[in-house]
Amino acid sequence: MRDKLTNRRRWHGDVPTHRRRLARQVRSVWHRLGQAPLLDRLRQALTTWTGPQRQPELVVAVVALAAIGLGTATATTVDASGPAAAPTSDIFTAPADLSGRDASLDRPDRAERTGPRVDGSAPGDTRGSGSTVPDDSSAAAPDGSGSSHEPAAATPAPPPAWVHPMPGAFTTSCFGPRWGVLHGGVDLAAPPGTPIRAVGAGTVIHAGWGIAGYGISVMVDHGDGYVTHYAHASQATVSVGDTVKPGDVIALEGSTGDSSGPHLHFEVHKGMWNRVEPVQWLANRNIHIDGC
Repeated sequence: MRDKLTNRRRWHGDVPTHRRRLARQVRSVWHRLGQAPLLDRLRQALTTWTGPQRQPELVVAVVALAAIGLGTATATTVDASGPAAAPTSDIFTAPADLSGRDASLDRPDRAERTGPRVDGSAPGDTRGSGSTVPDDSSAAAPDGSGSSHEPAAATPAPPPAWVHPMPGAFTTSCFGPRWGVLHGGVDLAAPPGTPIRAVGAGTVIHAGWGIAGYGISVMVDHGDGYVTHYAHASQATVSVGDTVKPGDVIALEGSTGDSSGPHLHFEVHKGMWNRVEPVQWLANRNIHIDGC
């Protein structure tokens, strides 16, 4: 009786040692069996541990193997695209095959995955991977003019039909009687050599000397019954027969002819020598000369 109690105390006192030894034996058998079905594993384990001296280990081994099989059978695979799959009710079902999509996630080279990506793009599609993809919207238009989204160039405003004969000049004398005679134009003073410009489009009918008292002058026929005359220039820059546009330089300011100083004497003729008031004539064409 005393020997039985001693043996029982020895057994219970050394339970941790027996558990560790049993766990090592279970792991060894489990690795040797490999991927065999669970029933075959239990059958081979029972055969291995058959013997009267190993009855306690046999009971513990059966419980341990059943627990391992239960844990394996109830394990669930989580799919990134949906909720976890429900566990199977058969505790002896073999573990799920991980050679498919989940196994590919554990590969060192993730560029070789063949399954769909998280963003839904195909494996060969680089639009969801952050890489630069050519944008079809930036392709040139069929006519080669570039993107169809480019705004059309603004149409330049047409040049004015009439301009000032010498912009920035100072008015020194206006149209009207002076010293008992008619002063038939307006005098505009500026530094010598200032460009004199045609007020409108027309044809040059006179350039240079030839008209008494006017010195070097230029006359332009505008084709509408009016002729403009630019007198006292130091130099004419056009010749008879030249066609001019509004703003073209036709002479340089000077003091030739009956002149007391550098200035432009500007006249407007209706016909050839029927002179009209030039300031009002220009005002009717939206060109304004101050001082008269």
